[in-house]
Amino acid sequence: MGERGTSNHSEVTDFILVGFRVRPELHILLFLLFLLVYAMILLGNVGMMTIIMTDPQLNTPMYFFLGNLSFIDLFYSSVIAPKAMINFWSGSKSISFASCVTQLFLFALFIVAEGFLLAAMAYDRFIAICNPLLYSVHMSTRLCGQLVAGSYFCGCISSVLQTSMTFTLSFCASRAIDHFYCDDRPLQRISCSDLYFHKMVSFFLCSIIILPTIIVIIVSYMYIVSTVLKIRSTEGRKKAFSTCSSHLGVVSVLYGAIIFMYFIPDRFPELSKVASLCYTLVTPMLNPLIYSLRNKDVKEALRKILAKKIFLSNSILTVI
Repeated sequence: MGERGTSNHSEVTDFILVGFRVRPELHILLFLLFLLVYAMILLGNVGMMTIIMTDPQLNTPMYFFLGNLSFIDLFYSSVIAPKAMINFWSGSKSISFASCVTQLFLFALFIVAEGFLLAAMAYDRFIAICNPLLYSVHMSTRLCGQLVAGSYFCGCISSVLQTSMTFTLSFCASRAIDHFYCDDRPLQRISCSDLYFHKMVSFFLCSIIILPTIIVIIVSYMYIVSTVLKIRSTEGRKKAFSTCSSHLGVVSVLYGAIIFMYFIPDRFPELSKVASLCYTLVTPMLNPLIYSLRNKDVKEALRKILAKKIFLSNSILTVI
């Protein structure tokens, strides 16, 4: 194990994930809560991907993006939740250096990819509402594939830079990470390196990732609102807004939690953990619910699947 007085990061072989500072008897309650949320994430996102892949009517750009959103939510929550649940039962709460690097890398990759994907989805809604006659021309299969691939590529580049920069720091202050997963800010707190350059690069990365995606989303919705307000019929307005409300809900929850977390001072680590919990587990749990409850196509596809299963079950029982 790495020692508390190490002067170089390469001598650290593991870290301690402190997690939530609560009484030991509450660990069982937290474990059950995490288990419930993670089970809902698995059920919701796997279910959403299954519905999209099996129903031909959902073979559209919007649902192509939504399927990738479910995949991203499923993946990055799986990077965080299992280890957090294990630590509620573990006495040591340790995580190896390599596992910590992997966790930060994968989480950073998929959370950044989700930001760019949400921007692509906002552009898709802009084309669908503002230029409906040219929608199939603009949102071609090739462009959709490029937008999704670009989201993953940007996430990968950002994650490589963030992770490599973080783990070149020296961790000689402590091995105890005051968080429930390996994240950049808690790792900075236990570093004894000069963090000026690190913070400048982190700020630069956040600026070129968050600002462009937010600008694309805001500008897209400015045009959408302007177009919808020109629609004379109330029913037409409702239909147009209904196609965007789910996306707006997802964007609000994700970006609200991220911005709130990064504005929390370092002296409030427990509040930072709660904010992190919102976008690491709560958002992936809510996304399928938001899209399924407010989307007629998804609800209809789900009814078809359930009807088929009921029919098959009845047929088997009849034969028996």
